[in-house]
Amino acid sequence: MTDTAATGDAPRTKFEFSRLLGLTLVGVLLAMFLFLAWKTSTFATPGNLSNLARQGAIFAILALGQTFVIITAGIDLSVGAVASFITVVVAMLIQSVAPDVTAWLVGAGLPESIANGVALWIMILASLLLGAGIGAFHAFGVVKMGLPPFIITLATFTALRGVGLLMTNGSTVNVTNDVFTGFSRGEFLGIPNLFMVVIVVAVPAFVYLHLSRWGRYLYAVGSNPEAARLSGVNVNAVTATAYILSSVCAAIVGVMLASRTGTGNATQAIGFELEAIAASVIGGTSLFGAIGSVWGPLLGAFILATIRNGANLMNVNSFWQFIITGVLIIAIVYADGLRRRRR
Repeated sequence: MTDTAATGDAPRTKFEFSRLLGLTLVGVLLAMFLFLAWKTSTFATPGNLSNLARQGAIFAILALGQTFVIITAGIDLSVGAVASFITVVVAMLIQSVAPDVTAWLVGAGLPESIANGVALWIMILASLLLGAGIGAFHAFGVVKMGLPPFIITLATFTALRGVGLLMTNGSTVNVTNDVFTGFSRGEFLGIPNLFMVVIVVAVPAFVYLHLSRWGRYLYAVGSNPEAARLSGVNVNAVTATAYILSSVCAAIVGVMLASRTGTGNATQAIGFELEAIAASVIGGTSLFGAIGSVWGPLLGAFILATIRNGANLMNVNSFWQFIITGVLIIAIVYADGLRRRRR
């Protein structure tokens, strides 16, 4: 058998379904924008739209990473804890290690401004590599130890929070590097930098998921791992990649959070995992596996961010935001179940 047996027409059908759903979500988001622009005087202002883009960017990347795992019929409950932990790590590295690296680079002949930038990037890359290592640990637990994804990621969720609190003694690490904290407030061609990060992450994610052989393998594993294995797909490698990508996305969010808040705190992203799952599901990712896209969770994240933003501007009780999100999840998962039964 060839790999097309497991990855041929079915992924193309799922791709068409995801594209149709994506267009529907775009319509929903545009309708929300028009309604809120008409209903409030502040929604369509440049300041509020920039703030909305920054809010949505954090959850969009987190939801995108979660989507890779859900497509394999898994789940990653640790992404909020990973993001929180990375805020602590990157803050401590920037405060304690980066100055020494900068001094060494200046001593080696680099101008101070360039040395500071290089040192900053080294700290960020080290934090992202740590995120990849956490994802590799999840992959080992799922693939080699045979642990359910729910269990291994729940364990990491709890453990990382404890490690982060021990590292900081339960306090907050302040970041005083103006270049790092200024990034989150900056813009490029009028577009907030945090939103630009979404684009930088989404483009290779789209290529991987929708245009590469490995992306087709991901859908195949989520649909029927045994059939994928018999077709020559390395199921373990594909599954491991999904968990590593999820944790890397969470690490990116951790760096973004540290930049935006100027702090490292072991609990500041706790609960974000539920937002990531909600955004992914609203974006059309099936919790049963094998269905999902790149633009779906991104749109889902910005729909949730728009609901929160609009509710605040209209002075709607914040508790209604949770109710609306829950209703959306139930409706979309129910519709997905109906669609699966009719296949």
